[in-house]
Amino acid sequence: MNYAEIKYCDIANGVGVRTSLFVSGCRNRCENCFNQVTWDFFYGSLFTDGVARQVLDSLKPDYIAGLSLLGGEPFEPENQEPLCAFLRRVKKEAPGKTIWCYTGFTLEELLGKVPCRAVTEHTAEFLSYLDVLVDGRYVEEKKDIRLRFRGSSNQRVIDMKKTLAAGEIHLFLE
Repeated sequence: MNYAEIKYCDIANGVGVRTSLFVSGCRNRCENCFNQVTWDFFYGSLFTDGVARQVLDSLKPDYIAGLSLLGGEPFEPENQEPLCAFLRRVKKEAPGKTIWCYTGFTLEELLGKVPCRAVTEHTAEFLSYLDVLVDGRYVEEKKDIRLRFRGSSNQRVIDMKKTLAAGEIHLFLE
């Protein structure tokens, strides 16, 4: 898996100060995507064990709330296995840090309730590691710059722990 960028001390992609990992590769290709360069699976650099170690180390300070995954598309099938392996390490080495993930897929698609090319043998495990999922494709006609943590009004900010426990969508409320 390649990654496009890592933002340390990011305050735009989740609650608190975070480390944000932008993975490469996206077939959704939303019109006017803010990060079109990441559509290419080969863009950026290889996500090596050394890079993973740097990200894990960046999560150590108390003032870092957690990790955010963006793209590109974290749920592209090619990205799921390496991200699951990495998230296992995050949960083990950085307990108490929250994990946010931004995806162009809806939760219903990722849960297999709606046919979706992104569902793999790793999807359920991947979802289980998340505290918050920001789901849905960016839709230019629904752009609203007043929204927190999302670009268009069709996107949802989902509390994944409550959602998975209840079996129904619970939106994240600060």
